[in-house]
Amino acid sequence: QVQPVESGGGLAQAGGSLRLACVASGTVYSINRMGWYRQAPGNERELVATISSGGSTNYADSVKGRFAISRDSAKNTLYLQMNSLKPEDTGVYYCNVDAQVTMYIRMDYWGKGTLVTVSS
Repeated sequence: QVQPVESGGGLAQAGGSLRLACVASGTVYSINRMGWYRQAPGNERELVATISSGGSTNYADSVKGRFAISRDSAKNTLYLQMNSLKPEDTGVYYCNVDAQVTMYIRMDYWGKGTLVTVSS
């Protein structure tokens, strides 16, 4: 099982930066992919960025060029560097871990989220 725990959220001014971190504790057979998702009040949860076990990244169009996802596999830690923040980036950011519990069983794990607020 894996329990992702996010940190680094807070208040930032438009144009500022924040760095989120997610520590995925627990044991699994392997991790397929890790990612960041966000949800603004009244909106559906949306993908922000993902990174595969091989290092391949994927970003939402709205954050391309501004955000960067990275990982430290040895520490089971995921990061999201958020630059040039906009008020539209405000929301609760969730860490997701797509893992193989065994060679045959795949499971999805979610953190409780960390709040990011960007003032205009």
